[in-house]
Amino acid sequence: MKLSNIGVTAVLASVASGHTIFCQLKTDAETYPVSYAIRTPSYDGPQTDVSNSNLACNGPPNPTMPSDKIIDVKAGETVSAIWRHTLQSGANDVMDPGHKGPVMAYLKKVSDATKDSGVGDGWFKIQEEGYSNGKWGTDTVINNGGNQQITIPDCIEDGQYLLRAEMIALHGARSANGAQLYMECAQINVTGGKATKKPSTSSIPGIYKSNDPGLLIDIYSKPPGTSNPYKIPGPPVFTC
Repeated sequence: MKLSNIGVTAVLASVASGHTIFCQLKTDAETYPVSYAIRTPSYDGPQTDVSNSNLACNGPPNPTMPSDKIIDVKAGETVSAIWRHTLQSGANDVMDPGHKGPVMAYLKKVSDATKDSGVGDGWFKIQEEGYSNGKWGTDTVINNGGNQQITIPDCIEDGQYLLRAEMIALHGARSANGAQLYMECAQINVTGGKATKKPSTSSIPGIYKSNDPGLLIDIYSKPPGTSNPYKIPGPPVFTC
């Protein structure tokens, strides 16, 4: 089946304005400034090669800026990863709504969140939203003014972590490496954790394959449904 005119229009219209950046973190205590304790890029483009080390915390062709800041977060707290089209955009300019796909969040425990590259093992997923009742995870974030709600598990150990928020756009995912992956890493210090359960961890790169059904999909001619539910890529969500 050929891509419908509506689908073509959505893809073309979204190319120019669809990119997005996780650029702020909001906690119970404070909404932090843009780029505070987040390795934000100077360009808002995606990663498309899931085997590349830049999949961890972004990187070329989107050069990221280091930060020497760390944000304190309480275990059990729900934080908001705030997404914007550019570092200067407001809540009405998150990402082109034609960019449809899942959203996820991961943590990695590190000794120094300001220096760890994020590449390699140690990552565990703590949040995800795929497709349900005609709505994608990206729709939820856009409709919520760019806020991705992420609950920090209360059973993990205290210490420094990288918090990796991610949105995936599937408008071009009909071919391998066509999915657009957007991610940044915030540098956080978790306090008040119960340390009662250790998560199983995965490596980035390594959590995805280019032919994963959640990354190689035609959402226009074969949209998810009851008979073919959408499979969110990556490991299962860690729960306490």
